[in-house]
Amino acid sequence: MMSKSSVRKLYLYCYLALVLAAIILGMSFVAQKAGMQYVEPFTFNTLRFFIGSLSLLVVIGIGEKFHIFRGEKHSTKELLKGGVAAGVALFFAFSINQYCMLEAQAGKAGFITALYIIFVPLFYTFLGNRLKLNVKIGVVLALVGLYLLCVKGVSGIQACDVGILISAVFFAIHIMIVSFYTKKVCAMKLSCFQFFVAGLLSMPLMFLMENPAISNIIAGYRPILFIGVVVTAVAYTLQIFGQKAAKPVIATMILSSEAVFAVLGGVIMLGESLNAREVLGCLLMIAAILISQMSVKLFQHREQLSPLSGDNAHRVLQAGHGR
Repeated sequence: MMSKSSVRKLYLYCYLALVLAAIILGMSFVAQKAGMQYVEPFTFNTLRFFIGSLSLLVVIGIGEKFHIFRGEKHSTKELLKGGVAAGVALFFAFSINQYCMLEAQAGKAGFITALYIIFVPLFYTFLGNRLKLNVKIGVVLALVGLYLLCVKGVSGIQACDVGILISAVFFAIHIMIVSFYTKKVCAMKLSCFQFFVAGLLSMPLMFLMENPAISNIIAGYRPILFIGVVVTAVAYTLQIFGQKAAKPVIATMILSSEAVFAVLGGVIMLGESLNAREVLGCLLMIAAILISQMSVKLFQHREQLSPLSGDNAHRVLQAGHGR
């Protein structure tokens, strides 16, 4: 049985992992744009997924040698099921999103993609869970903040916008899958296997729909390696680790703050400036995350835990066992 202090540390580390993942994802847009100048979408995805999987495979091999994963849960069957499910969701999410991004307006596309912040709570409640009032308020504030950050003088709804909306559904499905399986298997192994599956699914489309050239891949090796190792392997593994303790809805709000870090990245790395609208959007996003974590009496009510809730502290303290 874990002590209260151990549970608090678990929550702290998991939330920090999610914040760090959001920072990396938000700061990665410059590298993604650079990589896409050299290769086409399916080629880019195939490379990033296989590089991410290979990077983690090396780390897992070292970890196994020094028994780092000794305390992790091991279930080959659950790892295969979770890796395939998460990998398929990632494949559809990234493939649809990146192809539609070629035609969509950047700001509007970013906002529509971030609508997974709505879909995750919908899936969460559909599965029989209840959301606290503060979490509902946080979701609304985050949505408004994202709109202020991303949408600037957009046109009407286009076919590519519908495609990006579908990709947002798959991103939400991926978060729910990860939330379920990360409690059953080693986070790093799940992350490694999901990238391998997504890479396998992307590779045939790379050869069928595109003309990958080795010379182009070599020319763009720097941004491609950065996206494969740092963004794909590190950031998404941090996400999976973070979801060990965070509820799917809370994890979604923290991850959606990547929009804030993307804007800040533009300010820091590209010398861009923020207008009043964007500053307000950032503040609303931060407020949404803070409000979702409040536990004052106004927001407290009993809620029934489910296997997908991720409320590990209550399970540890009441049922007497940890992850």
